[in-house]
Amino acid sequence: MMPELGKYEVEVLSSYAVSILLIVALVVVSILRSRKARAALDEVEKRGRKHG
Repeated sequence: MMPELGKYEVEVLSSYAVSILLIVALVVVSILRSRKARAALDEVEKRGRKHG
C-alpha cells in the first residue's frame, strides 16, 4: 500500500533509503563508541582498585 509518487518516485524512495541507512549507521557508531567507552572505564576502575 504505497502512495502514488508520480515522476518523483525514484527521488523520494532513494531519499528514504539514504535516510534509513544514515540512521542505522548512527546507531551502529553509537553502540560501538559506547562499548569502547565502557571498556575504557572498566580498565580505569581495575587500575584504581589495584592502587587504591
